[in-house]
Amino acid sequence: MALQQRLKPALPLVPLLPGLALLPVLVVVLLDLHGGGWAVLGEALRSIVQPSLDPVLIASLLEGAQVTLLTALLAWCASCIAGTFIGIVCSDTFWSLLGAPTRIARVIRVPLALLRSIHELIWGLLLLQLLGLSFWVAGLAIAIPYSAYMARLVRDLIDTRPSPPWRALISSGAPAISAVLTAITPSMAPELVQQMGQRLDCALRSAVMLGVFGLGGLGTDLMLSLQSLRFREVSSGLWLLAGLMVIVETGTRQMRQRLGALPGLLIAGLPISVVWAKELSLDLSWPHWNPLPISPTLSSVLEAMTQANWAELIGATLVITAWASAIAIAGPPLLLLIWPSRLGRHAQRFTWRLCRICPVPLTALLMLLLVKPSLAVAAAALGLHHAGVTGRILLDAVDQRHNVSSSGHLVAGGSQRTAMLYGPLAQLSRNYLAVGAQRSEVILRDTAVVGLVGGAGLGWELMEALSSFYWDLVIALLITYAVITMAGELLTDHWQRAWACQADGSTG
Repeated sequence: MALQQRLKPALPLVPLLPGLALLPVLVVVLLDLHGGGWAVLGEALRSIVQPSLDPVLIASLLEGAQVTLLTALLAWCASCIAGTFIGIVCSDTFWSLLGAPTRIARVIRVPLALLRSIHELIWGLLLLQLLGLSFWVAGLAIAIPYSAYMARLVRDLIDTRPSPPWRALISSGAPAISAVLTAITPSMAPELVQQMGQRLDCALRSAVMLGVFGLGGLGTDLMLSLQSLRFREVSSGLWLLAGLMVIVETGTRQMRQRLGALPGLLIAGLPISVVWAKELSLDLSWPHWNPLPISPTLSSVLEAMTQANWAELIGATLVITAWASAIAIAGPPLLLLIWPSRLGRHAQRFTWRLCRICPVPLTALLMLLLVKPSLAVAAAALGLHHAGVTGRILLDAVDQRHNVSSSGHLVAGGSQRTAMLYGPLAQLSRNYLAVGAQRSEVILRDTAVVGLVGGAGLGWELMEALSSFYWDLVIALLITYAVITMAGELLTDHWQRAWACQADGSTG
């Protein structure tokens, strides 16, 4: 008991412990530093304050931004609507109300976990082969895993709620779905609306990232400009993307304060998307199914599996995940302690927004101007992007608590760092670690995006197999990715629940 008491003051330092993983990342990056691209990088940095204002370019970027936003809105609407109803159907509560065994829900959740485990980029590249280049490909690539994610969220919200009077509604003749929605909507609505708002922000970033890999929109414009080293054009696109993200973040924040506004946008989003697409003269015809040139069999897939070095591939993927997670979790609280003032928090908010705005492939390519490809570079690019997400979450929570929880330490003569450490950070540590655990799961999926940078890992091998149309190996890699991702999901769920329960049970 005495030992426990002595360890309590160290609680706010726990989120900083993953920062120890920064040391090997920095060592590897410094050893691989070649410095051959300082001039090019300097030009890239100068272009931030000197973006191109060419009218033709601006018109092209505006059109690309509309396509990106339209794709994100369409995917968001479809995934939220589908995910809500699927989440109800795969909940234990729903089947118990019907008097059916709850194992039916568990059977339904298995394919949902498989759909969720495959990154939207992989979905996009697969659908591109099956459907060809079409407006619908990017939207479907985002909507499929997002629907499965939303279904999981809704299921958790339903099954973890205290028993409401839905049995009385059932006995009065109400359908099961209506009874569940009527009974639990008041209690779960705030959290569900908040999550829906965050998913719109995520959908926008996913749409940009898919564009980077050639699926249209603003991301394609950014990648083409970067490949030609036209940094002023890249900066123009990034400034436009920044403005778009600010509008989306501000809009969703305002709508979350009015619970009816976001569902209203959700319902109106689909017809708005169709009308908007017609105004942009986009081809809305459904693409034709193009079957694969070969039909993989079990024996051919097993043969392909014997040709891959699975230990090396999986090991590299897990290393990237661990390093990137450490950067994403430890970076925001570490920077907050270094510069805890109000001005510092404003500067950090700008920094994390910049990290969120810049797609991971673009960040990685800029880093490669100075550093040789390695797992550390891939982890750094991925970690910085996700630090932008965790940083925003942490700063929002700190701003809500800072004035109240820090005043006592400041009055007692403590420094701003001490007040921050034992004020907001002490109260938020457990909740923040729960967020970090969930973010690690996302990072594991996102290793597919940076596999090309590191030249190793499952992401790299998957990209190589897709580019060479080696479908047997593609299937084997997808199965492996799904198994690892689902195992990581179970592990992070455990950590997330553990930290969240401790946070709920603590007095701060």
